[in-house]
Amino acid sequence: MEYSIKSDSPAKLSSDCLVLGLYLKRKLCPTTAAMDEALGGLLSRLLKRDDMEGKPGQTLLISHLPEGKIERILLVGLGKREELDAANYRKALAAAAKSLKESGAKSAHVALPEAEVGSHGLPWKTRQIVEILESAFYRFTQLKQDPNNGKPPRLAKVCFLTASPDQGAETELGISQGKAIASGMNLARDLANLPGNICTPTYLAEEAEKLAKHHKKLKAKILDESELEELGMGSFLSVSRGSRQPAKLIVLEYHGAPAKTKPYVLVGKGLTFDAGGISLKPAANMDEMKYDMCGGASVIATLGVVAELGLPLNVVGLVPASENLPDGNANKPGDIVTSMAGLTIEILNTDAEGRLILCDTLTYAKRYDPVAVIDVATLTGACIVALGRHPSAILSNDDALCAALTSAGEKAWDRVWRLPLWDEYQEQLKSNFADIANIGGPDGGTITAACFLSRFAKDFKWAHVDIAGTAWKSGADKGATGRPVPLLSQYLIDRAA
Repeated sequence: MEYSIKSDSPAKLSSDCLVLGLYLKRKLCPTTAAMDEALGGLLSRLLKRDDMEGKPGQTLLISHLPEGKIERILLVGLGKREELDAANYRKALAAAAKSLKESGAKSAHVALPEAEVGSHGLPWKTRQIVEILESAFYRFTQLKQDPNNGKPPRLAKVCFLTASPDQGAETELGISQGKAIASGMNLARDLANLPGNICTPTYLAEEAEKLAKHHKKLKAKILDESELEELGMGSFLSVSRGSRQPAKLIVLEYHGAPAKTKPYVLVGKGLTFDAGGISLKPAANMDEMKYDMCGGASVIATLGVVAELGLPLNVVGLVPASENLPDGNANKPGDIVTSMAGLTIEILNTDAEGRLILCDTLTYAKRYDPVAVIDVATLTGACIVALGRHPSAILSNDDALCAALTSAGEKAWDRVWRLPLWDEYQEQLKSNFADIANIGGPDGGTITAACFLSRFAKDFKWAHVDIAGTAWKSGADKGATGRPVPLLSQYLIDRAA
């Protein structure tokens, strides 16, 4: 989608659709009031006639206007002016995007960023519109014979209206951040929505290499199984033993700061398909286990966002990619494997494989002497039981890192909720035969999974983000969400600032 900025009277515009806001009890935003006056009070009369009060998410599309160059006006309710927060603003934007999509408009002029949304500035308000519009118009059509399904989306141009030319720079910042993050989310969606027979570990590695070729400051390195074996990654390699697809460790390095500057390291679980191994999953909804690589897809996509924005940081993305399938050579319950860190692991459940590939990757991350390490993974179904599908779970060995990620999540509206990482939970991982068991029983599954990973993250500041409930949607809207690309991107934008 093409974005631009204009500072002009709304009555002078030529547009397929003018998107204007109003507060509860039909209190018009400044641009809406100006347009209402230019139309002789038409908007006010129509609002009263159709009984639209301006509740958050209410919309009224006016398709028949007096002669002029504006074909449609979309009025969007924002709720009480003094209570307009991020949640209600985004609710209104989602409703506006849906109405725009259905309207058939090819272009739109949007004045919604003039609304006051708590302490959020113009860049944030503009960025939200770009992200929500791009998300609303996203479709996965790569594998369909008729990609457009007979009805291609028409909206191609969006112009932001500003009160004065002085607001241009802030609006442009919001557009650039929004476009980069939305593009990253769409890349993560595309990779995750691909089926397992196409998006294999090798395919994922090739896509990472393609991304690196597009950005001069981004370099890709792919480690194959022989190299992983030399490193002693026995835990990681044990997961791919049941698959005919070779495992890969994808390494993406972004250099935006001097070489001696310590990097931030992002680690993403890249299980391109997870059948559970010998501990086979139930057949129902197993197709959704292609989404077990959403963490890896998000890390690859976030490196793309960082490169697109040119952030003055050094960032490393590590994605252990594998399949987890049943086979005569696959891990068996009771098997004991040796991790790169030297710790032996008793595999009590082969479906708890994500931690087996992540633990060796966390050990590998130590070589970068990182400022902090953040891993993201669709790790536990227990996370959905605990928190539902609104926030991701976060667990960390560092309060400041956890607070920074929580703050970034609030800004990006890609929120996280902290769970405890107490030593008492470590007791559940005791094994009679190895240094550690790979599961801790039915209680506190999300926490004990993070406790397992914490054993391999003692030498650096570390946070674990469990995205099992937020990485994709089921049902009629089935598909990847692109989360937590906004969270990770915002965290790094904050660090750059």
